Amino acid sequence: MNIIFLDTETTGINTTDYLCQLAYKTGDEIFCELYKPPLRIPAEASAVTHISNKMVADKPAFRDSADYAPLKLMLEDENNVMVAHNAKFDVGMIVKEGIQPKNVICTLRVARALDPENKLPQHKLQFLRYYLDIDIEAQAHDALGDVLVLEKLFERLFDKIKTEKNISDEEVLQHMLDISARPSLMGMFSFGKYNGKTVAEVAGTDRGYLEWFLNTKEKESPDDEDWIYTLRYYLGKL
Repeated sequence: MNIIFLDTETTGINTTDYLCQLAYKTGDEIFCELYKPPLRIPAEASAVTHISNKMVADKPAFRDSADYAPLKLMLEDENNVMVAHNAKFDVGMIVKEGIQPKNVICTLRVARALDPENKLPQHKLQFLRYYLDIDIEAQAHDALGDVLVLEKLFERLFDKIKTEKNISDEEVLQHMLDISARPSLMGMFSFGKYNGKTVAEVAGTDRGYLEWFLNTKEKESPDDEDWIYTLRYYLGKL
């Protein structure tokens, strides 16, 4: 299978937002381009991505660009695998544009699965970059910069699985695909009153909090599969 490392920068993190930059790397091919989204980029998003409305003013919309058809063909090819960190978000952005990736590996879910003892306080891409001492020059929150970090993180995770399980490259890829296809079990709270506590600990001391959090997630963030799965798991509701 051919691996396509992909990242998007967007107008925000809601379902109403759109991509304004897309980058990918496959083999020696590196691609990065800006696009004009159907809504203005808010200042809050620009403060993170450093992409302004002026920068995209003369750019085509992604779906109208010459890049669209080749990328759609590439990602919908059953022989290719798209790799992204928190892939659900990037997949959601390109599905909105009419592209349905055939095979997807989420390095966020894989990283969580390889940390069953919750030794890592978080699994965000840039945190893992520095925690694992990934030595690479790349600008954070830039689609191409994140793709370059993503590729190195993927290699670390791939090698860890291959070494621990002593399996072939094809089996490692399939294992990563299997992990990515299902919700992952969250290990620790990194926010709120139980920041730094494991979900298992809180389940044993404050079941009511988990009940409240699950109810809130199901009402306000029904697409947050990982937290909803985790809360149902610890509440015995699966």
